[in-house]
Amino acid sequence: MRRLRPRTALPPLSARNAHNARFSLPGRSRRSRRFPASSLLVLPVLAALTSLALLAGCAGVEGVQSEGRARDVDAPLVLWPEYSPAPPGRDENPVAMVPVPNVPRIPSGTMADANPLAVLDADIAAQGRTPPAPKAVRRPELHDITRDGKANLIMAVDLDPRTSELRVYSVRRTVVTRVLVLRGVLAGVDLAAGHLVIREPTKDPRYVSVTDYVWDGRSMSLWNLTLDDARTPQTPRAGGGSP
Repeated sequence: MRRLRPRTALPPLSARNAHNARFSLPGRSRRSRRFPASSLLVLPVLAALTSLALLAGCAGVEGVQSEGRARDVDAPLVLWPEYSPAPPGRDENPVAMVPVPNVPRIPSGTMADANPLAVLDADIAAQGRTPPAPKAVRRPELHDITRDGKANLIMAVDLDPRTSELRVYSVRRTVVTRVLVLRGVLAGVDLAAGHLVIREPTKDPRYVSVTDYVWDGRSMSLWNLTLDDARTPQTPRAGGGSP
């Protein structure tokens, strides 16, 4: 009795080759072979594994993790947005240029030819205040901060053990003129590249607020506001320098 092959079985290899040869396209080499079905199933798996490896390389050692729900951020609530302050008046503006009355004119244009205490007393008296005692006035400083090659006068008055007042004078067309006045807690006054730097303490003793003024050709303008590390007290130098 002749054995029948199951209908699901593939024909012999020689028969399959002959079948492929009959249905091959013209011009294509008969040596080309088709990939088995099992190889076609492996390709998507390899692609998936490659993608996972790339993701693992971008993530940290512990992989991608969720840090939970992002925090809600609320926009600031502006109170009374329709109101704004008026600009400072001349007496309130620290950089307003004010001629000092009752002092001689200076044809040379340098504050080195002026009497520092006389200029300070005349300026304070013009504001209706009593001139300070000489012991409350720090040593006058002469430095060119208007960048015109001529000295300006920098004076500091200690109003009490904590609060001080800083005043800067220049000669504008032979007239002695105040170009800056500041009152505060002077933790330090520096000169750097023509900038006048004022340091004041903050609530955090590790830091000071730094206000930077510079001459812009017309007045002492506010250049920058920053925070800096607090300094330890320095011993005053015998040759002068910034307070």
